[in-house]
Amino acid sequence: MTGAPGPDATPATGAALPIDDEGWLAMAVDLAVANVAAGGGPFGAVIARQGELVATGQNRVTRDNDPTAHGEVVAIRAACNALGSFSLAGCVLYTSCEPCPLCVSASLWARLDRVVYSADRHDAARGGFDDREFYELFARDRATWPLQVQSLRTATAATPFDAWLAAGNRIDY
Repeated sequence: MTGAPGPDATPATGAALPIDDEGWLAMAVDLAVANVAAGGGPFGAVIARQGELVATGQNRVTRDNDPTAHGEVVAIRAACNALGSFSLAGCVLYTSCEPCPLCVSASLWARLDRVVYSADRHDAARGGFDDREFYELFARDRATWPLQVQSLRTATAATPFDAWLAAGNRIDY
């Protein structure tokens, strides 16, 4: 797609690009392919609002040594920064591949209106990114997980939430 941002580019907020879902997805796929050429993972993402580009993201897991730097998360972070808000209500995330559980959770927390993806988890598995395992893991009892997740309730467990509820200057989210 001509005019698509390069591997590290994030166009200015409000850049007008009158394209439809397929056009936004084409941009996300182009970002993913460009990221592979630059030595990164095959994932790209675009966030748009009312037909305008807000931000882009590419997988930066290996580049940044950050297992949370998925293309969708990078795009969400950039969009929140560009809009000066932790809420992306009114925005749509377009991503080159079906979001993994981390990215779905980030999308929910960001309050995105919609997520549209191109390739699915089976395509990702073929490429060596088997998000299916995580979807299946979350459906199982935690006792069967390879990662031990356990609760140890201390006497001060609720103290941070008591402080939060008492704070007069809190911003609910």
